[in-house]
Amino acid sequence: MNVPQFQSFQLPELLTVLAALALLWVCVNYILYYLPIASLKRTHLVSTPQLDPVSVVICARNEDDNLTEFLPKILSQDYPEFEVLVVNDCSEDNTEHVLDEYIKIFPNLRKANIIEDGYYKHSKKMALLVGIKGAKYDNLVLTDADCYPSSNQWLKEMAMGFAQDKEMVLGYGAYEKGKGLLNKLIRFDTLTIALLYLSAAVKGKAYMGVGRNLAYKRNLFFRNKGFSTHYHIKSGDDDLFVNQAATASNVNVAVHENCITYSKPKTTFGNWRRQKQRHLTTAPHYRAGAKARITNYFLAQYVFWMALLALVLTPETLLLIPVIIFVKALFQILVMRKAAIRLNEPDLWGGSLVYELFLLFVYPIFHIGKALHKPNKWAN
Repeated sequence: MNVPQFQSFQLPELLTVLAALALLWVCVNYILYYLPIASLKRTHLVSTPQLDPVSVVICARNEDDNLTEFLPKILSQDYPEFEVLVVNDCSEDNTEHVLDEYIKIFPNLRKANIIEDGYYKHSKKMALLVGIKGAKYDNLVLTDADCYPSSNQWLKEMAMGFAQDKEMVLGYGAYEKGKGLLNKLIRFDTLTIALLYLSAAVKGKAYMGVGRNLAYKRNLFFRNKGFSTHYHIKSGDDDLFVNQAATASNVNVAVHENCITYSKPKTTFGNWRRQKQRHLTTAPHYRAGAKARITNYFLAQYVFWMALLALVLTPETLLLIPVIIFVKALFQILVMRKAAIRLNEPDLWGGSLVYELFLLFVYPIFHIGKALHKPNKWAN
């Protein structure tokens, strides 16, 4: 059989060893970053007989359609005592009218209006600060105007995360399932990122969360001086705050399928690229450990495929390529399957090898564009 025999250590043997080490590196990463969520028991969220009041804070700018469709699902949560405070940030559409009509129906809905200032332009962080200061209750749950909860138990599941002196709860903000490869890529990318930051939080090393599904105590916000250290950065009202305020013991995660939020994904590659470029502008400001964690995960993927490509250099190693790909795909699917199902993404684990490979091609495009990207003052 024309494969390396290891009777001497020459180029075929060297390439085989490098490919094997790269495969091992990738598989170890799957264990480190997928298994913590796959094996997480729901019982880590302690159900207390008394649930403290909660303020849901939503910032909205020109979101009349989304508020009309999604706000009732938040206002109708099965929770003993809560309010929903919507900050209407300089909207020019019918946002205020929609809120006024819903206030007549839902007594737990309040609004706060921010008037446009021709001299001072502000980001979403300003609107969120207004909401946090104006909230009635200390326990805050944040989501976006274009998001809706997976069930009427969403608020209860998130609030239970505050048990045992936890001050921050990280949830999963997913995108709606749709047709086409782009939809699967966006959702797979979101799933992968979630597995990275949620698994880190389970291990006491939380470094980010998403504003689509995030909770923390107002006292924690002000103890950390809010957004003051990164107010000059347009994005980061969610991940940069988590990065600075999270400790080894104050963060919980809520990953039950009842407490996922959903929003509509981008429908064109260009729009998704611009969204990703905006999100990527905050990553350089993470703590060193978080940046090392993210770099390790993606570097392992690139090294693996480069090592695999190098196997074409000798006839003895050509037959190893399909074998190694099969081993990687099998291990990846076995480890990811339960984690994907846990986050209610059962259709993604089967094609994870393909989606992952596509992302490795498009991520350099995002990073190159990031250098030229000028983020909007206000964006979800």
